[in-house]
Amino acid sequence: MVNVLNKYKAISFDCYGTLIDWETGIWDAAQTLLMKNLSAKIDKDLFLTEFAYWETELEKQNPAMPYPELLTEVHKSIAKKYNLATSSELSAAFGHSVSNWPAFGDTADSLRQLQTRVKLFILSNVDRESFAKSNTKLGVEFADIYTAEDIGSYKPNPRNFVHMITKLKNDHGIKRTEILHTAQSLHHDLLQAEKHGLDTVWIDRQRLSKGGKWGATAEIKETVDPNFVFFSMSEMVNSFFNLD
Repeated sequence: MVNVLNKYKAISFDCYGTLIDWETGIWDAAQTLLMKNLSAKIDKDLFLTEFAYWETELEKQNPAMPYPELLTEVHKSIAKKYNLATSSELSAAFGHSVSNWPAFGDTADSLRQLQTRVKLFILSNVDRESFAKSNTKLGVEFADIYTAEDIGSYKPNPRNFVHMITKLKNDHGIKRTEILHTAQSLHHDLLQAEKHGLDTVWIDRQRLSKGGKWGATAEIKETVDPNFVFFSMSEMVNSFFNLD
């Protein structure tokens, strides 16, 4: 399937949930709060579901809020809802935890392989500083990086996709039909990417297509029809490079 890559000049990536294991990072960052509230009956599934709800709501209400501040407010909102003992310091620590979120084990090698064929780009819902810290774990230098901080809104706002498509055309000479957008989140990425005429890859790390859980990603009811579906980045690379 090497010919698949001949069609594209760019692969654009969501980062968190696709390249960075944000659910592990979020859950790890929640432990300090939960240890202060040992009687609280909050397991990982519940915390991630609450995270998905509050992140989505706060991103809609505060499109220009820097991501660390938004995460801080997510933490405060969850603590308030469940009457958890917390502090401003705990919430701020959660808000600045992105730099500690780990990369998936297959991310760096997969990106390096893909970079031998096409230019790689990032379209992320974080701020520049947070992404720069995560980027040290990704193993490649991206051709360009577009963040919510740059754009002034959060995905799935259509502005974010228009911004990326426009920048790729004007700054890199890459047409819409030459872009392959790759992401885990149907909510944040793939539905809007499809609406904007982009070919897409669904990295279905949560195995939603097999009945998995939505986790830290908000659920959607709309039908999405990706061009390709894989369960990992390594599976994508193996398929595209005929390595199976």
